[in-house]
Amino acid sequence: MLAARFAIAAVCMVGLLTLRRERLPRGRLLLALMALGGIGYVGQSFTFFTAAQLIPASLASLLLYVYPAIVAVLAAVFLRQPITGLRLLALLAAMAGSALTVGQASGGTPLGIAMALASAMFYSCYIIVGSRVTPHAGAVASTTVIISTAALVYAALTVVQRPPFPGDAGGWAAVVALALVSTVLAIGTFFAGLQRVGPADASTISALEPLVTVVLAAMVLGETVTPGQMIGGALILSAVVVLSRVSGRLVPREAPPT
Repeated sequence: MLAARFAIAAVCMVGLLTLRRERLPRGRLLLALMALGGIGYVGQSFTFFTAAQLIPASLASLLLYVYPAIVAVLAAVFLRQPITGLRLLALLAAMAGSALTVGQASGGTPLGIAMALASAMFYSCYIIVGSRVTPHAGAVASTTVIISTAALVYAALTVVQRPPFPGDAGGWAAVVALALVSTVLAIGTFFAGLQRVGPADASTISALEPLVTVVLAAMVLGETVTPGQMIGGALILSAVVVLSRVSGRLVPREAPPT
């Protein structure tokens, strides 16, 4: 299903790129974006979905959300983006909020835990590299190359593994929705935001994801929201408010790769 999802998303992005009359990047910039899609994005999703099969989903999600801390450290070391007191406070609040929002997590195998942590590392490197590469190509062109490359990799994996595809219209409708909303819109808007606030703050703000998941689960599926999850949501929102007041735009100084 991942191959179908990314194939649909790739077709949509190519169409959007054509309508906007934008060109694909070339040379080293193109290769860097292809690496982001074929190695970074595929590596992150593959390790996460593998972890979710080996350990409880809540534990996999909790371990994945150590990535804002990893990104903050990598940004400080490689991009010289300082971890100020307010940013550190927001980072800690977001991580604590994510832990409370995900809920009680336990159990699993050492391999599953290792895969979840590997997913966090893949995603962290993906964000750091993306923050330096995507401003040179633009959000639409970057998203097009990344999604198209991921689609090719997943197509190759599909030929080898031969997973089942949806057998009815409802299943395909879900795949199309995942392609348009959870892939095209999600990746494109993330890169657009990444260019404006930098990798550390973008990672911390993306900790809203588990909060949104809990809210939608309560609204759509009728699941119960616990007091701990409400406290976690408040911590995440507090972190976002703090970052909205201290964030600055990260502008690459290097010449565009060719």
